[in-house]
This record gives sequence, structure tokens and C-alpha cells, in this order.
Amino acid sequence: MDDTDLQIIRELQTDGRLSNQDLADRVRLSPSPCLRRVRRLEETGLIRGYTAMVDQVAFGLPITVFVRVRLERHTAEAVNVFEEHVGLIEHIQDCYLMAGSSDYLLRIVIESLEAYEHLVRGRIHAIPGIASIESSFAFGSVKQSRTFPRPSGPR
Repeated sequence: MDDTDLQIIRELQTDGRLSNQDLADRVRLSPSPCLRRVRRLEETGLIRGYTAMVDQVAFGLPITVFVRVRLERHTAEAVNVFEEHVGLIEHIQDCYLMAGSSDYLLRIVIESLEAYEHLVRGRIHAIPGIASIESSFAFGSVKQSRTFPRPSGPR
């Protein structure tokens, strides 16, 4: 991956709807080589897809909850069961495997506190092997970015 590839990625992260012509203009390539680079980035899996960024509040999911989960046991089976269940719950937007006092950090978006209570009692508590759940509610967002910074090491 060279500087031009990094520039292409950054432009597409900023605006995934750019036409190939506009993208080529922004990265100072002619359209054919630009398209070849984009296709190569897609084929290698560096670019995994394209999506629309939707306003969470306008969509009707104004509440963001960060949930720390600790498992009772750390066997392969317990981990697999937890991760499979998490994958089936649409309100869970992100699930990170953590180091430290929690095993997982979940980011959940939901329409109301009542809906969150229902989700926890009906779906999350039903996942076998959970030792503890700790919820933190975000009351605002200072920064959200989907554009990666330039890597600072050797490439």
C-alpha cells in the first residue's frame, strides 16, 4: 500500500459515493489506473464494502449504551456461545474483546430506556455464562469519525 492507495482510502472513507472520475481527480490519477487501484483494494479485502452513515437520533435510536461484560468462565465454548448470541442482537452495533477487568465492551443503540431494560432482561441476561453486566449511558457525542488516521510506522 503506497501513499496513493492511502489517499484513495481516505477519500472513500470521507465520501464513499464519489464517482471514479471525481476520485481520480482528487488523488491526481487518470480514471483507469484509479479504478484498478480501487478494485485491487477491494479484492485484497482492505476495502470491505460501502455503507451510508445514518443519523442515529433522526433514525429513532437516540440512546447509546456502552456495556462491559465479564464472563464466568473463559473456555472456548463459553466464549463461542457469548459471541454467537451477540451476533444475533441487532441493537449491539460493536463488540470488542477487551483486556482488563471486562471481557467485552458492547456499544448498543436503542430507542428508549424501557427498550434497553427489555433488551437486557430478555436477551442479554439470557446469554449463558455471563458473570456481570455494567452499563454506561452516553449523554452526548464529542467526536465520531470513520476516517482512519495515516499509519505512522513503516508500511
